[in-house]
Amino acid sequence: MLPSRIFLFRLLEVFLTTEVEISDKSLIVWDLRRESGEYGVPVRSLHGHNHFVSDVVMSSDGLYALSGSWDSTLRLYDLETGKTTRRFCGHEKSVLSVAFSADNRQIVSGSRDKTARLWNTLGHCKYVFTDGGHTDWISCVRFSPNTDHPIVVTCGWDKQVKVWGLSDCSLRTTHYGHTGYLNTVTVSPDGSLCASGGKDGQAMLWDLALNKFLYTLPSGGIINALCFSPNRYWLCAAVGSSIKIWDLENKVLADDLRPELISGSSPAKQSTPSCTCLAWSADGQTLFAGFSDNLIRVWQMA
Repeated sequence: MLPSRIFLFRLLEVFLTTEVEISDKSLIVWDLRRESGEYGVPVRSLHGHNHFVSDVVMSSDGLYALSGSWDSTLRLYDLETGKTTRRFCGHEKSVLSVAFSADNRQIVSGSRDKTARLWNTLGHCKYVFTDGGHTDWISCVRFSPNTDHPIVVTCGWDKQVKVWGLSDCSLRTTHYGHTGYLNTVTVSPDGSLCASGGKDGQAMLWDLALNKFLYTLPSGGIINALCFSPNRYWLCAAVGSSIKIWDLENKVLADDLRPELISGSSPAKQSTPSCTCLAWSADGQTLFAGFSDNLIRVWQMA
């Protein structure tokens, strides 16, 4: 049962990501300023990959975008010019996940080749995390924002969450407990917690300082993505067509967001779409969610 704080969010906007499917191999840059009643205006497409784009992140200063692709490469784009500034080669199979460090000076990537790689922004691979590494696809990689204790967290289809220290690039701990492949891992804004999720439908919380399991939040379906709120003690999960928002202080479901189907859409898009990715605005007031019907839905705190 949901607590009395249901309907914390209202659907603010829906905008189209692209008229073609994921095979367009491009990234889209959006202007999110609200002018003339419009919100979410595409301003530029970024090209260069020759296969599906699997992940994209922005640098914290907003100057660069970093993407990973099934073409086994990463690309760093200058958002002012829209040009590729660096191409990262080294993975032997599809790149599934990429991330920037808090200071934007390091990059980590995870791949179907079962390795995670640490790069500098010049495109040079500085380290390959293999000693004690994953035995199946690495589906998600994340830096901790805690610069006093720099770590990388990875998860994969071997059902494991691994924590790596960046001071010597060694394995600090492996977390066990999931019973199915993992799609996603996320680190809290203060770097104290991480959460993981995937096929078994369980969001598992881990203490990164003490290297121990904390508790499980059942979602009721396969978890595609997880993210912490930047300024509230909340964890959000993309589960099928819904977005679960848990209040971690009370360990209860605070809200359950569902997409509205868009009238006039093609028959292929009439079925309920799945939520595949999540991102908060920096102020924690707006939640962006990408769906399998090529739409980005935007919820705002009510």
